[in-house]
Amino acid sequence: MSASIAIQVLPQVHSDAETCRIVDEVIAYIASQGLRYEVGPFETTVEGDSYDQLMDIVKECQHVAIRAGAPGVDSYIKVSYRPEAAILTIDEKIGKYQKH
Repeated sequence: MSASIAIQVLPQVHSDAETCRIVDEVIAYIASQGLRYEVGPFETTVEGDSYDQLMDIVKECQHVAIRAGAPGVDSYIKVSYRPEAAILTIDEKIGKYQKH
């Protein structure tokens, strides 16, 4: 892996149920991209070999939330990128903490 992102999408809606519904649609979109991802309570982490592909996913997450009915969306994004070297993978970072 040469890149990873963590994205928290916060739809500008007025109920927890609506927030969860829209975030579920964003996560379904991320899952459809075929990359390794991990859903956490505050953000979803995605890793891949293409920085550009990950940035396209970040961009599309905003569009998914809007199409799902959010009048606006705030997102917080973290990026780790090493074009010439490997980054720590999700499993390397948290594998020892996962329940098996």
